[in-house]
Amino acid sequence: MTDSRSPAIWALIPAAGVGRRMGAGRPKQFLMLGAHTVLAHTLGIFLEHPAIQGVVLVLGPEVDPDAVELPMAGGRLFRVAGGAERADSVRNGLDFLAARCDAADWVLVHDAARPCLPREDLDHLIATLRHDPLGGLLAAPSTDTMKLADAAGRVEQTLDRARVWRALTPQMFRLQALRSALAAAAEAGMPITDEASAMEWHGQRPRLIEGSPMNIKITRPEDLETARLYLTMQNRLRNPI
Repeated sequence: MTDSRSPAIWALIPAAGVGRRMGAGRPKQFLMLGAHTVLAHTLGIFLEHPAIQGVVLVLGPEVDPDAVELPMAGGRLFRVAGGAERADSVRNGLDFLAARCDAADWVLVHDAARPCLPREDLDHLIATLRHDPLGGLLAAPSTDTMKLADAAGRVEQTLDRARVWRALTPQMFRLQALRSALAAAAEAGMPITDEASAMEWHGQRPRLIEGSPMNIKITRPEDLETARLYLTMQNRLRNPI
């Protein structure tokens, strides 16, 4: 158990998704990006960070862990079986941590398909939220005019762009607080698309921390080229760790 006066920081990477929109025949996190997989690049971000105690990787039950390219981790990488939905996989990872960590430890949940998270964004998130009573997430303020659609696909209203943000990851919350929020949402049958929405549904107001537009989520085939460009700019394309 960690010292409650100095909560540890853990990373949790849900990587059990199938990525149907990529149309690549295998999950997007296992596609190659330079000499390494998307997942290897993503894991490297956290495994090389000195503030991260360890990384929990949640894989689909059909994935052979021994067949997945994983960076050298020095005993800091732990593998857990995933669930049917993303929220289920995150809950499995949190259950794993709950048996080993303090309730007040921090958990950074990050999408497996976001390999371009800049190191300075991760540093800023941790430094800003480490003493926050709740936690928060990286996000990007909207640069476009945003429309709210009705059921017929017509514009219902124009949103105030100054108040609209795109949610990114990592999303950083206390272990037990996030675990309780996800469990309550699941019990109520609430659809949860990210960890912050579970906390919001639980009556909390996570803090928004502005992040870089480089932190893209690989969703479609053309995103791989954009990710390759961003990793080249960060000098990370050849060596994920």
